[in-house]
Amino acid sequence: MPEPTPPLATIAAALRRERERVGISLAELARRAGLAKSTLSQLEAGTGNPSIETLWSLGVALGVPFSRLVEPPPAQVRVIRAGEGPRLQADQADFVATLLAAGSPHARRDIYLMELEPGKPREAAAHIPGSTEHIVVAAGRIKAGPVGAEVEIGPGDYLAFPGDVAHYYEALENSWAVLVMEHR
Repeated sequence: MPEPTPPLATIAAALRRERERVGISLAELARRAGLAKSTLSQLEAGTGNPSIETLWSLGVALGVPFSRLVEPPPAQVRVIRAGEGPRLQADQADFVATLLAAGSPHARRDIYLMELEPGKPREAAAHIPGSTEHIVVAAGRIKAGPVGAEVEIGPGDYLAFPGDVAHYYEALENSWAVLVMEHR
């Protein structure tokens, strides 16, 4: 079997590491995340193709930020050129997130570049308790926020809302924004 390639190798190693840290079996993690055991087994082997939603579910089940599952080991100096970096696609929305930086265990903040296209909105499940999302729109218009309390924001606008409740992103036109996830 061929060796998995990044980001799959990073995700596989992180899932094994975090599952072992928590001290639960593959079957128990699959149950907590609402996944088939075979799917989780493939992900830990580096052969699956996880969506953002799958990785968020696993992060919540493990009690860790999403970034801990996709962030490669850190380098002293890090440059991510436009269009590069670990890009993850949503299952049912035109939504791509690129992790730019994960917080240290003490800072617990992650920075993403979001690219959104009009179409089906992204409905996100609640993240780990104490999460807050911060969005700054660079281009386009986005409707985002907790389900039922969404706000339309445009270039230069800033929005913060609880990330530990169900929330929503919708591109009203081709858009990109910076998302900072803060975890307590």
